[in-house]
Amino acid sequence: MEFDKARDIFGMYVFDRRAMKERLPQHIFNDLLASIEGGQKLDSALADMVASAMKEWALSKGATHWTHWFHPRTELTAEKHMSFMSKDETGMPIESFKGKELIQSEPDASSLPSGGIRSTFEARGYSAWDPSSPAFIMMSKKGGTLCIPSVFISYDGTPLDLKTPLLKAVDAVETRAMRILKLFGNRGLKWAHVTVGAEQEYFLIDNAVAKDRLDLRYCGRTILGCPPPKGQQMEDHYFGSIPSRVLAFMEDVERDLYRLGV
Repeated sequence: MEFDKARDIFGMYVFDRRAMKERLPQHIFNDLLASIEGGQKLDSALADMVASAMKEWALSKGATHWTHWFHPRTELTAEKHMSFMSKDETGMPIESFKGKELIQSEPDASSLPSGGIRSTFEARGYSAWDPSSPAFIMMSKKGGTLCIPSVFISYDGTPLDLKTPLLKAVDAVETRAMRILKLFGNRGLKWAHVTVGAEQEYFLIDNAVAKDRLDLRYCGRTILGCPPPKGQQMEDHYFGSIPSRVLAFMEDVERDLYRLGV
């Protein structure tokens, strides 16, 4: 049985800098990097060029739809799928994706938590493209969806998601890190980036068993139950052999993550 090498599939479904450089003119690529790294505003002409390149890249990978992918206050992700398919003046089908659609969408906020900050009839919500996170494709059996990482805010700019406060916190930490580093003599410093590591532990539960646990189904975590039959009193379950079923799951997850550049 042959398998693709990890380096050959890594990031294949991510519109990363490598894909941007291949599909964007050099000056557009430079302007986009300035927006990503320096926070410069994207004008409509630049957005149209990026949207066109992103669309062609996504179609070449088999994508049929696009969505603004954001994190409302449900601890889940949210998305509103839109088709690339449209019609021209003669009624013939064409694929279309414009800069204004890339930059902003209005998925409606009436069905998502707001913390009681506005009434239902005022529940306009806007998702806005976050260019600091690369777009990616979630593949399915019959196609795929171009996911555009976004923030989610109300009509008056109030954050309705979990990412906007995170971006503000990151900006605050980076700004103060620059000030501190310059106090120590690093006058030529131009930027400081904050990073965070992924969680190293997770728990696998058989699907049939998980369906019988209401706390797992509705809360996504263990609330009730007995202590595990094998705890951490001894070291016999560390560095042990991995059951074949668990190993197969981990290998599938790992390869899918490679394709998404993780």
